[in-house]
Amino acid sequence: MTQHKVFTMKFADIYPLYIQKAEKKNRTKEEVNEIICWLTGYNTEDLNRQIDNNIDLETFFNEAPQINPYASLIKGTVCGVRVEEIENPLMQKIRYLDKLIDELAKGKTIEKILRKK
Repeated sequence: MTQHKVFTMKFADIYPLYIQKAEKKNRTKEEVNEIICWLTGYNTEDLNRQIDNNIDLETFFNEAPQINPYASLIKGTVCGVRVEEIENPLMQKIRYLDKLIDELAKGKTIEKILRKK
């Protein structure tokens, strides 16, 4: 089975793009961090350590303390693909994060993004 190129991309290279996308829409780095920590179970210190260690996306998600149990509530499309229909578990986690950052940039409240009632 061929590995997707995105799996080997460095999280430290992608992270600034998430920040940039959010800041263009007057959102903050702190909100991006909150979203990443909510999804992955990392705390801020561990998130920063993972960035400093220059790990790839596959390692980033494989070492995540716990994917949030509410992640399955994330629905919608990213790059024309419905995230809830992605069969590869790693790709689905990556697209979950992409979708959450998209929602932040589109102005959704953190409570809605984090699927809080």
